[in-house]
Amino acid sequence: MIEGFGVDIVEVKRIKAAVKKFGARFLGKIYTKRELAYCKSKGIPEQHLAARFAAKEAVYKAFGGDGKNPIAWTDVEIINDKTGKPVVVLKGTAEKLMFKRGVKKAVVSLSHTRNYAVGNCILLK
Repeated sequence: MIEGFGVDIVEVKRIKAAVKKFGARFLGKIYTKRELAYCKSKGIPEQHLAARFAAKEAVYKAFGGDGKNPIAWTDVEIINDKTGKPVVVLKGTAEKLMFKRGVKKAVVSLSHTRNYAVGNCILLK
């Protein structure tokens, strides 16, 4: 059963500009070390950063945040399994919300082009 659904689209140039302007402060606030290592290993890291940003937003939207229990950016981690499939790892407040709402799994899909990145999330009970 579907408990929640979220989608987000991000302009890659917006993420690139934030990295240029705020550097490590922005990256450390939004991404985990594993996410950064993966994205930096790619030819055009900002496309992968943007896709993860969109996926994190999609997860937030799927949970429909109540404002009382804010989810930190790094509480939602988007990694890849051995086959390359994106996987969501929830920690902290996000993990607590998952248990509270009876969510068994959060599934994401990512895609990006030179200019845009999109992320989708479905929360399953």
